[in-house]
Amino acid sequence: MDKKIPAERIRLKRAYERPSAEDGARVLIDRLWPRGVKQRSAKIDQWAKDIAPSTELRKWFGHEPARWEEFRRRYTAELHQHLEQLDNLRELARSGAITLVYAAHDECHNDAVVLRDVLLEP
Repeated sequence: MDKKIPAERIRLKRAYERPSAEDGARVLIDRLWPRGVKQRSAKIDQWAKDIAPSTELRKWFGHEPARWEEFRRRYTAELHQHLEQLDNLRELARSGAITLVYAAHDECHNDAVVLRDVLLEP
């Protein structure tokens, strides 16, 4: 079996966007539940809060684009401390589409972008 995950299998979506059938398994990847989002309407299949950025890292980053590269480096290091959870998400993606659900407003500078890149690593 090919271990490489096709990039189109891992999607990113804000928690405030409407779920769709194309989402596949919806995995919330934030440590905190998104403010104002009802659990029932979010249709989250799995809440992977253990692999979210640490509270300290999240507060330090503060979604400041100037800190993005350092955030990526630090968060990637944190993710590699959770190999079992990463492997579980990779297996989920190998079996079908998954959507990493996040709450951040910035669609380019957030933890889901980093996590997706790490999951796609060979």
